[in-house]
Amino acid sequence: MDFALTEEQQGFVDTAKAFAQDQLAPYAAEWDANSHFAKDALRQAGELGFMGMYTPEHAGGLAMPRLDASLIVEELAKGCTTTAAFLTIHNMATNMIGRYCQQEVIDEWCPDLVSGAKLASYCLTEPGAGSDAAALRTSAVSDGDCYVINGSKAFISGAGATDVLVLMLRTGDAGPKGVTAVLVPADAKGISYGKNEHKMGWNAQPTRAITFDDVRIPKKYRLGEEGQGFSIAMDGLDGGRINIATCSVGTAQKALEDATAYVQERKQFGQAIADFQATQFALSDMLTELVAARQMVRLAASKLDSGDGQAGTYCAMAKRFATDAGFKVCNDALQLLGGYGYLREYPMERYVRDTRVHQILEGTNQIMRVIISRRMLMAGALEVIQ
Repeated sequence: MDFALTEEQQGFVDTAKAFAQDQLAPYAAEWDANSHFAKDALRQAGELGFMGMYTPEHAGGLAMPRLDASLIVEELAKGCTTTAAFLTIHNMATNMIGRYCQQEVIDEWCPDLVSGAKLASYCLTEPGAGSDAAALRTSAVSDGDCYVINGSKAFISGAGATDVLVLMLRTGDAGPKGVTAVLVPADAKGISYGKNEHKMGWNAQPTRAITFDDVRIPKKYRLGEEGQGFSIAMDGLDGGRINIATCSVGTAQKALEDATAYVQERKQFGQAIADFQATQFALSDMLTELVAARQMVRLAASKLDSGDGQAGTYCAMAKRFATDAGFKVCNDALQLLGGYGYLREYPMERYVRDTRVHQILEGTNQIMRVIISRRMLMAGALEVIQ
């Protein structure tokens, strides 16, 4: 098994690294402090193809393997965790539109989405349906050639600042088979947005609730068939879990780099704190956990690319491990900086705040454990890992 990057993959990494250093990192602290949604930076990312990385070619995307996309996202996360995370959400929603919508609808929306001229939000979570996504209640009633939508969504990234909503709603009976996916223009009549939530992290992207009051949407905007929405959502979340795990890895890598530089410069008791064995052991553990997380994420991405029957299990394992490890690396890196790590003058506290939510979204890490254990009990641990 060859773990080396190809020349093309290294080119993606170099381009993403340069973009992150020039267009994200210098502004990340300001965006966080001012709750600024960096639409201009996202449009610039679109010029590089980063807003339609794995969207199909017939929809204007690059149809990139998920492994290659994860290499790009890791570099972008080093520049701004929050902006990189939203970029992955936009990519997930755009890919769904490109894969499942009618060509007429694809032609209407995807050129602007893959260029970054317009942005997309993914709408699954509801006030009463978080981990139990199949219990969602937002409904669509058929009325001629339209759906009439009523209900609400919660914790929607980009809400109020995006142009398109990929909405999961109920068109049938209770349970997953009654869920349908629909593209909804974000400014459709009857849509209202809640306040921008005050969050611990991810301040550089808005998070709002959305209410739908008799919103009429043409049925041609449906993704796939009626009742296919839950499978579309879960398929998207496999990739989404790789994305968010990758954001954790990229941010943790930057935190480790910053901490390593600091401990070599900072002197206590007449010597650099890097000379103390306790510091060396901490750095060693951080690097080991980070490399393990990175390889697990890339393994899961390769399983998804190859269509492996256990890909969803690998994505759950990667998300659980990498987001836990990534947060711990950031937290331990802050500890090495001592009081300076706690100051907003330094980016370390932002790394901690921004990576904490990764253990919650795209399915909590407790739900990841449920997914993994169920697969083990159904198929046996040996079959899962083969």
